[in-house]
Amino acid sequence: MKRSRAVAFFCFFLVVVFSGPSRSWSQSSADSKLVEAAKKEREVVWYTTTSLETSKVIVDQFQKKFPFVNVTLYRTGVAPLTSRILLEARAGKHEWDVVGGGGELFVPLMEAKLIAQYRSSEAKMMDEDLVDRQGYWTAYTVTPFVLGFNIKIVKQQEVPKTYEALLDPKWKGQKIGVDTSAGVLHALMPSWGKERATAYFRQLAAQGPTPTDGTSIIAQLLSAGEFPLAFGSAHLFELLNRKGAPVDWLPLEPVVIRVVPTMLGAKPRHPNAARLLYDFLIAKEGQEIIKSFNRIPVRKDVLPEPPRLLQGYKRVIMYPELYKNLPATQQLYNEIFKLK
Repeated sequence: MKRSRAVAFFCFFLVVVFSGPSRSWSQSSADSKLVEAAKKEREVVWYTTTSLETSKVIVDQFQKKFPFVNVTLYRTGVAPLTSRILLEARAGKHEWDVVGGGGELFVPLMEAKLIAQYRSSEAKMMDEDLVDRQGYWTAYTVTPFVLGFNIKIVKQQEVPKTYEALLDPKWKGQKIGVDTSAGVLHALMPSWGKERATAYFRQLAAQGPTPTDGTSIIAQLLSAGEFPLAFGSAHLFELLNRKGAPVDWLPLEPVVIRVVPTMLGAKPRHPNAARLLYDFLIAKEGQEIIKSFNRIPVRKDVLPEPPRLLQGYKRVIMYPELYKNLPATQQLYNEIFKLK
């Protein structure tokens, strides 16, 4: 198998990722008292790691529904966003009202006491494990990590159906793509126990897998046939399958679910408009926007396409709180897979 074949698929993959279905969103009602209070504030500031394409549509639809509230959007990656927020806080500034994105944001912001408790009424339409019991975060999309396979290389009946089945000698020798991130190992530790989880990943490493940096590249290389099997993001594998690429997937139980949370600032300049935007993100209308961009919604009345992306299997949640101990697990993971 040649890496050069992946190049053509990369462009194809980008088209798949950024092409969404036709958009039609239902309208949902908002609390009238909250709306009236937000009118007086006239503004809300949203910091996010959500893609600019998606976040702009969310902003546009929010302002269409609430034209009296101007949204100031700031979008960047997790690391620079975390740094910006902490630097602002140290300078005595509290510029943002709502923040959302990678779970890595939660721990440093929580330790700096920059997040407020808020339980949106919209959360009643979500599974309990996707809403923080203390009210510090609510998921607005999720990423399940599943086993993808190239259907030109592996027949459906031959695909491993369990984690243990991946340890069969026939999958030895660069036949399994794995992420360089330790997220899956870290999320399985509370469920399996550290000893069992570590022992399993050492056995998996002995299979000679191919560590790859990032789930988007993993999906692309799987499609190109660089390896027959790969751990990766369910929605990316599903996108490729839907567009005719030779990729399919199945869940290995328990499936690790990475939460992408939204959070309210502890000292928001626009507290009512902030709650209005927070509610919108997890309301039916906001969740339909998330779905339209081929991400996985979290409401019970807005199912992903297909529903099996989030239903029909046992799961463990990569809670935002778990990121506190992730660096230690990453160090262990690097040692297991001989990563730099």
